Amino acid sequence: MDPVTQQRYERLQEILRGMGSVLVAFSGGVDSTLVLKVAHDLLGDRAVAATGESDSLAEFEGLDAAALAREIGARHVIVRTDEMDDPRYLANDRNRCFWCKTELFTKLNELAAREGLAVIVDGNNADDVGDFRPGMAAGHGLGARSPLQEAGLTKADIRAIAQLLGLRVWDKPAAPCLSSRIAYGQAVTPEKLRQIGQAESLLRSLGLREFRVRHHDQIARIEVKISDIGVVVEQREMIVTRFKELGFGYVTLDLQGFRSGSLNEVRHEDLIQIGVRRPRAV
Repeated sequence: MDPVTQQRYERLQEILRGMGSVLVAFSGGVDSTLVLKVAHDLLGDRAVAATGESDSLAEFEGLDAAALAREIGARHVIVRTDEMDDPRYLANDRNRCFWCKTELFTKLNELAAREGLAVIVDGNNADDVGDFRPGMAAGHGLGARSPLQEAGLTKADIRAIAQLLGLRVWDKPAAPCLSSRIAYGQAVTPEKLRQIGQAESLLRSLGLREFRVRHHDQIARIEVKISDIGVVVEQREMIVTRFKELGFGYVTLDLQGFRSGSLNEVRHEDLIQIGVRRPRAV
């Protein structure tokens, strides 16, 4: 570990130790997994993991989060969230993540109070500072802290430390919620989320790791890494058949390949014209 990363890692340990007890908002991504691992090593059963469960959470991600918590040895609590009951969330504007995280951290505050845990912590890191992150703002507004961010740990630092600690998710690609596959302004519905979740599950079964199924009403737009396009083409007939069974009328393969935040591309110029920062890619 290089000296700068080592210094930041030691600072992370100091921050978490000083909290005394924590409830970790745990998604199962590399960031929150590192927070949970370090917190559990330092605080033992005073570090508890909590994962929000709703229609927007891919089944695979929920199961993997539970498995990771078991591997670390931390207690894991599932918290059912009800953002799908909030019309502001369903409207799917640029503040969708704010309403989602407001619901999540409200529920986590209630859980932390019942469990007698002093601080709610999340997995936001130093690279997130300055980005358009309404969800992070919601969490901080409800008292959550971001120890990775406070310690100055970047994504590269986090992956390096996670690998050294033997965390199998050290190189896991980002996995934002299923609602992020639906273009801003297009309503979020349980049916759309079900379609996306099952379609992506099929692609995962083919051995793909980094991909998205973007939902454009009747059109499913598949994004995979350029190197994986051949896999999709080889399995074309099976994929088309299954996607149509899920309710898609058309199945397309994006020849530009996977890229984070592609649903924001068509809105970039509009955002510039009205002086709004481009949303962070997901």
